[in-house]
Amino acid sequence: MSRARGPTYRVPFRRRREGKTDYHRRLKLIISRQPRMVVRKSNRYIRIQLITAEKGGDRTHVAALSSELPGYGYSGGLANAPAAYLTGLLFGHRAVEAGYEGMILDKGLQRQVAAGTIYAALRGALDSGVAIPHDAGVLPDDERAFGQIIATFKGDLAYIDVVKMVKGKLLGEQRAAQVP
Repeated sequence: MSRARGPTYRVPFRRRREGKTDYHRRLKLIISRQPRMVVRKSNRYIRIQLITAEKGGDRTHVAALSSELPGYGYSGGLANAPAAYLTGLLFGHRAVEAGYEGMILDKGLQRQVAAGTIYAALRGALDSGVAIPHDAGVLPDDERAFGQIIATFKGDLAYIDVVKMVKGKLLGEQRAAQVP
């Protein structure tokens, strides 16, 4: 007759129980030793961070929040696809300024919908000159990234011009920073 020699149930890590971390995917991202473009979406904002894994814990080098967009003249919602695209542009601009040219995308446990807000943020970062491996089929088209669908629904076609104006400001800053 054998005796039980320990617990029969192993409690998962706390962040796994809470549904916040997929440790298998995180391990693969950390083993790659490349900086990660971490995109997180809440009901109100979009947050993009450039994070590297170090022995003492993750370290954030660059961050951009959609709550910064009103300072550039943007007046729309801060958690939709155009806001994600513009936040991605802002993040890419800051990442290039900090000397990061290439990284990988960390989507986390969010639903991954083609042409969704995560990929709109990716497109913004790509348009600002950052190299990130991706499949071109998941990126949103111009109609979605610039808010034409939202403008048609609202009946306010000036919304598209606002998005393009903010994009021009962000790309203008990037070009001005590159000139010696």
